[in-house]
Amino acid sequence: MVHNGRRRALCLLILLGLLGLWSCTQDDGPVTVDFSKTRPVTDPAPSSSSDLLRVAVSAMVSPTETFHHYREFLRYLGSRTNRRVELVQRKTYGEVNELFARNEIHVGLVCSGPYVLGARRGIMELLVTPQISGSHEYRAYLIVPKDSPYRTLEDLRGRTFAFTDPDSHTGRWVPTSWVLRLGERPEDYFSKIIFTYSHDNSILAVAKGLVDGASVDSLIWDYYQAKDSRWTSKTRIIRRSQPFGIPPVVVSPALDPAVKETLRTVLLTMNEDPQGKAILDELHIDRFVPPQADWYESVEALQATLQNPTKGKDAAP
Repeated sequence: MVHNGRRRALCLLILLGLLGLWSCTQDDGPVTVDFSKTRPVTDPAPSSSSDLLRVAVSAMVSPTETFHHYREFLRYLGSRTNRRVELVQRKTYGEVNELFARNEIHVGLVCSGPYVLGARRGIMELLVTPQISGSHEYRAYLIVPKDSPYRTLEDLRGRTFAFTDPDSHTGRWVPTSWVLRLGERPEDYFSKIIFTYSHDNSILAVAKGLVDGASVDSLIWDYYQAKDSRWTSKTRIIRRSQPFGIPPVVVSPALDPAVKETLRTVLLTMNEDPQGKAILDELHIDRFVPPQADWYESVEALQATLQNPTKGKDAAP
């Protein structure tokens, strides 16, 4: 059993290292990712650093997938704001939040969990929120291998489980609250827990049978199910959480108010521009809408239950 467990862990490490091949085509070419660096997504120009817009995209999907999906979006943002755009990536949500804390990031596409933590610290502000399929909400999906016998969370007791990121709302906080309601802790409930650091990694790990279950962002699972279901079709959803406020676009409080307003206007009207609409369609985003802070109160409340396990037993996400 120990030998098998080590072999599954080794396979997982190899698999996650190769995940960038998931949806790349021959035309995409190789993309090298270095978490300590940034990459320009607009043509460099001989101008001052004051026109540089540093944009962080949290690792809700793997780095290669992030660059592949958001490259045209960020180029559009640069052209409409007349600024050079630099994509900044880090391995964890927490690292992105620390960049905001040091005023090293201007704009971020972040998970709702890190937004709640960042807003609490005063290091980021809501700018706009994507509307997807007519909704500003999303859920956590508890997934298992399609042909497995698992039907409920209780069936996963003593099995292996994948979290995405320590600060992921749907990838860690929600499933942790589910286990707390059963009167247990995840580290005791599951035989082994791994962190995959992106939702597509977790989907692939479940599809390949390298873990018995995972909780993933419904937006990511639904996107791949619609665009390329080779791995999602090998998984099965056995539980859906209550709806939560969708991951927002945020800005640094230190960003020039005029720049904030320009960014807000560009994003809120992007769906009215043919080029912008084509990019949004590719990302399965209807449009961007003005956010409301109360959309994230349920995220805040759930995070609070994790600080108070006794209270968490009564939560029902």
